[in-house]
Amino acid sequence: MTDQEQPLIAHLVELRNRLLRAVLVVLAFFLGLFYFANDLYLILVEPLSVLMPTEGQMIATGVAAPFLVPFKMTFVLAVLLSVPFILHQIWAFISPGLYQHEKKFAIPLLLSSIVLFYAGIAFAYFVVLPLVFGFFTGVGPEGISFMPDISNILDFILKIFFAFGIAFEIPVATFLMVLSGITTVESLSTKRPYIFLGCFVVGMLVTPPDVISQSVLAVPMYLLFEAGVLASRLIPARSDDTAEESAQQ
Repeated sequence: MTDQEQPLIAHLVELRNRLLRAVLVVLAFFLGLFYFANDLYLILVEPLSVLMPTEGQMIATGVAAPFLVPFKMTFVLAVLLSVPFILHQIWAFISPGLYQHEKKFAIPLLLSSIVLFYAGIAFAYFVVLPLVFGFFTGVGPEGISFMPDISNILDFILKIFFAFGIAFEIPVATFLMVLSGITTVESLSTKRPYIFLGCFVVGMLVTPPDVISQSVLAVPMYLLFEAGVLASRLIPARSDDTAEESAQQ
């Protein structure tokens, strides 16, 4: 075995071990939560259930849906709870290959991305879902019984969760673009009107077709963009000496 093959094999073994640890953590969360799957589902759909008319109820159109829907929800919840550990494993795998000045920004970015992702999900659950479900339950024609399918409800809620979780990563994405030299703070500042309009376009595509729901996503997205621009001003200007030193490393 050559000297070049050995490091590759060692990296692959390390990657396999870290992936295995991540899978075991997800499995541990899943096994611990599955017993409470039905109760967790009721908590998840509470923003809708409190708005349903007295004659309405949720239904399961599939034979296996009463089992599969809580199963799917529990698995997704286990993955979400495992995100900090999974990101830690990713960081431990790639950190030896980073320069010192890159490591200085990596840990704060890692922590802030976790906090922002969870904040986006919390914002979606406590603010967005009540508004969205209030809109849907109030626009139906009279005489129509509102009986949503539990599988469709779960898919819709997960879509909203991931949309807002990713949207709340805008400050991190903005900071990384400036840090990597893809763009500059000055360039982003001149594009504010287009970014503001783009936030409302995204809000229109992701949320129901009413102005309130679109604004609930678009306004936080734009404010998060401004937070990313503000944080990017802390990045020191790159000098030629710094760039040459990084290249030599």
